[in-house]
Amino acid sequence: MANSIKKNLIPFAAKYVWWKSPDEAIEYPERVVAYVLNSGTFEDVQKIVGLMGEDYLRGVVERAEVGWFNERSWHYWHYRLGMAKPNEVPEMKRRRVA
Repeated sequence: MANSIKKNLIPFAAKYVWWKSPDEAIEYPERVVAYVLNSGTFEDVQKIVGLMGEDYLRGVVERAEVGWFNERSWHYWHYRLGMAKPNEVPEMKRRRVA
């Protein structure tokens, strides 16, 4: 990923991945983007969509790790990005307790 795009993610990293420094957080840009998609303000989500593009967002959703999305956002983004039809959203990955 280009450094200029990573630099554009710094404000989002600081706001949505608050437990890491922005520089640490942008080492995992997909996680930063996923956290914005999951819990971002309308304005921040619109900025991320414009900055990253829908193809990139589809990749983020496809490769999402456990905990990146809540169920509501998981469904929304599958519909919004044309990745699933109603009642055909794939099941979210879940943590398994042994």
